[in-house]
Amino acid sequence: MFDHIGLRVRDLAASRRFYAAVLAPLGHVAAEGDGFGPPGAPGLWLHESGEAGRGAHLAFRAASHAAVAAFHAAGLAVGGRDNGAPGPRPDYGPRYYAAFLIDPEGNNVEAVCLAEIG
Repeated sequence: MFDHIGLRVRDLAASRRFYAAVLAPLGHVAAEGDGFGPPGAPGLWLHESGEAGRGAHLAFRAASHAAVAAFHAAGLAVGGRDNGAPGPRPDYGPRYYAAFLIDPEGNNVEAVCLAEIG
């Protein structure tokens, strides 16, 4: 649906560390410069700015419930704040399994897996 997303951040180094850690379990890598995404196709770009954005929400697809859990654990390990532990979200849909973090700039970042919940 989108080509890319750009986030304004105050602390580029902290944001790079956060996104490198949380996106690795989802199969995404750092690109040359300050981009992240599937190998050879970055879709998230970080831009250093004097001020951050106003609380964007980003949701990344995860291939499994284990990847959602790894995303959440990696984010907490690099200073992200918990905004919803890994688990089913039946209010979003019967197969919705997700975890939420607040990144270093205050954005709500989610990993979601839509596989069957068993």
